[in-house]
Amino acid sequence: MTKPSPPCPLRREPSASNATAESFFAALKNEMHHLQAFLARARARFAVADSIEVFCNRQRLQSTLGYRTPAEVLDELQNAATAA
Repeated sequence: MTKPSPPCPLRREPSASNATAESFFAALKNEMHHLQAFLARARARFAVADSIEVFCNRQRLQSTLGYRTPAEVLDELQNAATAA
């Protein structure tokens, strides 16, 4: 009889599976946390959301997307869907 696999939170994954998230949060910490102080949590949340929307989605080129921004890829997919 085989042992059932543990639920997802208990499952051991390769250490590389978390590398993307760790890299993102390290970059966010270097760009946001060390450069400015926030007096309220709401201001910090807004600054993080703004940074993700403006820089990560509209300006930063992603190698997995053929060195295009996520916004460019989204526009291309939406245009292809409306043309079809």
